Amino acid sequence: MITVQRNLPLIERYREYLPVSDATPVISMGEGSTPLVPLTKLSACLDLDIHVKLEGLNPTGSFKDRGMTLAISKAVEDGATAVICASTGNTSAAAAAYAARAGLTCAVIIPGGQIALGKLAQALIYGAKVLAIDGNFDDALRLVREMSDTHPIALVNSLNPYRLEGQKTGAFEVIDALGDAPDVLCIPVGNAGNISAYWMGFQQFHGLGKAQRLPRLMGFQAAGSAPLVTGAVVKNPDTVATAIRIGDPVRGDQAMDAMRDSGGQVDSVTDDEILSAYRMLAATEGVFCEPSSAASVAGLIKAQAAGRLKAGERVVCVLTGNGLKDPDTAIAQSGQVIDIPASFAAAEQALYG
Repeated sequence: MITVQRNLPLIERYREYLPVSDATPVISMGEGSTPLVPLTKLSACLDLDIHVKLEGLNPTGSFKDRGMTLAISKAVEDGATAVICASTGNTSAAAAAYAARAGLTCAVIIPGGQIALGKLAQALIYGAKVLAIDGNFDDALRLVREMSDTHPIALVNSLNPYRLEGQKTGAFEVIDALGDAPDVLCIPVGNAGNISAYWMGFQQFHGLGKAQRLPRLMGFQAAGSAPLVTGAVVKNPDTVATAIRIGDPVRGDQAMDAMRDSGGQVDSVTDDEILSAYRMLAATEGVFCEPSSAASVAGLIKAQAAGRLKAGERVVCVLTGNGLKDPDTAIAQSGQVIDIPASFAAAEQALYG
């Protein structure tokens, strides 16, 4: 196992593998170095060696911080004074936080009524100007692209190449932790930037001799928002997994190339399958992630049931965001609080019957 210098900003830890120079100011909040946790019960159940990458332990609670530290650092280097993004929630939180740290103005365009409250609260408290539109994420992305083309404001969505350069460090950390790439990487797919970034990272470290093998990439979309599975744009995507509620992913072609070249696949999982995996992770493994993150585990369970993995294979599932990003879903999927009088007898009766 390779020792990682966790006290350093992500850019400094992997500086030699990133497009930065001495002129690049490092805007960091200690992102990265997220734990890789074994799922002992699910591993035994599926006859696999399963680990989850807890990206919800990044500073703003999602994997987006990996790309945003680099995107904002390069924006500052280029003289930007403002940044803009479209978001289903996590990008807005990361962009607003890193922009605030860099002293930049941040504007966010979101699909109205389709953002989990935890994420919206973050963007607002970090000081971003948040615009909610009567449309979906794809409409929001079109607007921010027009704004960045018309005004001197840096676009920090995954169209920005520095976002993927930062996010590829997730693959570096997986290899550092395991000593090699896993057999399989399972990951949720929305705008398709993260799976593309992981493939970049695995290929780079493999080419440098830091990994002996390349993993098969398995990407999973929500059934109500699965353009890469159906081969057609989804005009009105619908899923409880709000972070991957995207009908026209901008990195779709790149992601499909990555899955094909790795010998992997793309598939969809239903909301019921996502929520089942979401509850199982919390109740049996003590891992609380947002619903979209659980798509990776739901997809793994589906793939294993279909015989697509071999017994004993090492699998890493990327859990992209913290469960507190979407408190409403957590409450709706949980048991109820039991109100009792403040007495021993009442507590005993409630607990033991």
